[in-house]
Amino acid sequence: MSGTQRPGLPEDPNEPELVLSPSETMAHNSAMRISGSTRGGTSTQRSLASIVLGFELIVVVLIGLTLYGLGTLEPRELGLYLGGGLAVVIILGLALMRRDRVGITIGWVVHGLMLATAFLLPMALIVGILFTALWVYCMVKGSQMDRDRAAWIAANS
Repeated sequence: MSGTQRPGLPEDPNEPELVLSPSETMAHNSAMRISGSTRGGTSTQRSLASIVLGFELIVVVLIGLTLYGLGTLEPRELGLYLGGGLAVVIILGLALMRRDRVGITIGWVVHGLMLATAFLLPMALIVGILFTALWVYCMVKGSQMDRDRAAWIAANS
């Protein structure tokens, strides 16, 4: 490979491109479909938002189970209901991520609610801060990448 060659690209233009395995293709297509990139072009910001909310869904369910297990609320099942309710809001945000800004707006609401769970479970504040920081970073960088892509497309078309 030459010094100017980027990894993953064939050195000789006559060589075939990298072929993804069926499972890699399915994972890639699912991520792009969830983020709504099959309609109206790709959005890096929405793709990153989907990834963050997907991981946060797992954590929210675990927080609900922790609230139930520790018995911090009375009745104990209230922890399951709170965790499940927030999980439903996250799933709604993921489903609406294809819309212009609806999924992103729901994502901001989710992060506010995630930080509010610290009143019930103080250690959840650490997780909430980490996910909110990740969310803010993904929103800023994703938006920047989308603007840069649009400018590049405009300049090269």
